[in-house]
Amino acid sequence: MNIALIGATGFIGSALLKEALSRGHRVRALVTQPHKLAPSANLDPVKSDVNDTDALAAQLKGHDAVMSAFSGHAQADTEAYYLRGMRSIIAATRQAGVSRLLVVGGAGSLEVAPGVQLLDTPQFPAAHKASAEGARQALRLLRGEDGLDWTMLSPSALIAPGERTGRYRLGSDQLIRNAAGESRISAEDYAVAFVDELEKPAHPRQRFTVGY
Repeated sequence: MNIALIGATGFIGSALLKEALSRGHRVRALVTQPHKLAPSANLDPVKSDVNDTDALAAQLKGHDAVMSAFSGHAQADTEAYYLRGMRSIIAATRQAGVSRLLVVGGAGSLEVAPGVQLLDTPQFPAAHKASAEGARQALRLLRGEDGLDWTMLSPSALIAPGERTGRYRLGSDQLIRNAAGESRISAEDYAVAFVDELEKPAHPRQRFTVGY
């Protein structure tokens, strides 16, 4: 497939890029610093600004799908920056005529009990609240979007570099925990589940989650 990947140099974006390239997909990597990407077959690094909607739409045009690993973690006003960027990505994808948009979500909007989301629990880390709230608002934006075939994949509470096992569980809106009560997934296995969804859509216009 011919894919546009926004945020390909980030923590999760780089895992998505590696997984997509390993499966033979052609990837246009839309990033702020293309020089950070090592040359690779089927890789087209392009400097991009997600907040320039018209320019972004031109860069997305002609692709089979858009994958967004856009993040506002490094910004002072994380939530506002992230939501502004997500609105632009949604608008640019629609403007480019690309029907499929797959988005990296957050774990904060997953339920830990009926009607109780992880973000709203006392133990949720304060340092991550702004980005988690941005991801929760982005999910609401997508759920109100009627022009795109979108999917959001939320990770487990802990996502970190690790092993690509290909063995994990999928869920919908509830946080996945293992037998020890831990909620975790490696970035590598998250990428496997994400690119699997790209290749064989099973969650159209839905959010789903992955964990051990």
